[in-house]
Amino acid sequence: MNNEIRTHHPDGQGELMAHAVDACVHCGFCLPACPTYALLGEEMDSPRGRIVLMKEVLEGALPLFEATPYLDRCLGCVGCVTACPSGVPYGELITSFRGWSEPQRQRPLLQKVTRAAVLTLLPRPGLFRAGASVGRFAKPLSPLLPQALRAPLDLLPRTLEPAQPLPALTPAEGVRRGRVALLSGCAQQVLTPNFNSATVRVLSRNGRDVVVPPTQGCCGAAAMHTGARPLALQQARRNLNVFEETQVDAVVSNAAGCGAGLKEYPMLLAGEGEADENRARALAAQVQDISEYLGKLLEQGELEPFLPTSRPLKVAYHDACHLAHAQGIRSAPRALLRAIPGVTVLEVPQGDLCCGSAGTYNLEQPDLAGQLGDLKARNVMATGAEYVVSGNVGCHTQLQSHLTRLGSPIRVLHTVELLDMAYRGQL
Repeated sequence: MNNEIRTHHPDGQGELMAHAVDACVHCGFCLPACPTYALLGEEMDSPRGRIVLMKEVLEGALPLFEATPYLDRCLGCVGCVTACPSGVPYGELITSFRGWSEPQRQRPLLQKVTRAAVLTLLPRPGLFRAGASVGRFAKPLSPLLPQALRAPLDLLPRTLEPAQPLPALTPAEGVRRGRVALLSGCAQQVLTPNFNSATVRVLSRNGRDVVVPPTQGCCGAAAMHTGARPLALQQARRNLNVFEETQVDAVVSNAAGCGAGLKEYPMLLAGEGEADENRARALAAQVQDISEYLGKLLEQGELEPFLPTSRPLKVAYHDACHLAHAQGIRSAPRALLRAIPGVTVLEVPQGDLCCGSAGTYNLEQPDLAGQLGDLKARNVMATGAEYVVSGNVGCHTQLQSHLTRLGSPIRVLHTVELLDMAYRGQL
């Protein structure tokens, strides 16, 4: 699509946005892949419509406030990217646009306070745990509160698991075959601490020293995708400094959103100077999702074998958007699950459609997120599985919340938790 974005925004971020708009040929293949288009049926609530809106705003032909209702409803799930035959990097466009537009927006006071609270609490597990503990007691008051305050309370689990602190170094079991660093994440340290513990155990069992740098911080994905670009840059530079010193074969993440966020550092730091851009590319090249890393070991015949289950087990696999669409990882987690003797892997109907979590989306757009969560939970229940596994803390929380509300006994786990249970003979 011809555009004049480079004329109005002659910097690194402007170049990214212009390139994405250039690539769109308006074919419409993205429409069926878009969750909000599926729910609302409006052209402006589709990727194709939003690209036109962003182009016109960037060229000065449309006031920003006329476009924001449609752009805010975008989950950023990038389901459209894998459906696009022209290779439009829509994720780079919407993320860069939000970073450019956020400083110009006038938001209601309650919305400002809520967004600031989320971006302050999420990267600080200690504060987040304290806030979540208090929030659980306020859950009965949820129906009386404004929607902006009701949404986070509704998503909180009834109980919080105790924290599971990780050592800075966990040595390999048996013969040492490698050394990796673990991105420990933020929300999962509070909501699902066993994700990290299981990851460390599985990596160690497979002969890897596991380094967990205590000075690492939030990956910056939440800030990046909500337009808080200065905060995202600050968090990215901190992690660049920390992980450059670890001297590891790979930086492993078990949260699809966080892993994708680290791989987006070259996009985030575009235009910030050649040195930072090179550092960002070097770190992104080292980042692997845990299923990606273990899947390679399985392919090479180097993965320690799993113990068989005590009975046949049906497991539904849910594709996290930032694993399947943003990182292109679909086969590795399924292959790992099938490698457990006794496990049958089931596909979830409409599996490409986002569950509605999408970072902070289920806090900022709770009605649409709720519709998508309900649809996903019912599709998972239709599989007849005993377990549903995924590779992201946001998906886990969304699935758990909606399956519980529907009275389903299906247990929700991370992929690596199920692998860990198989190693320990607990299935």
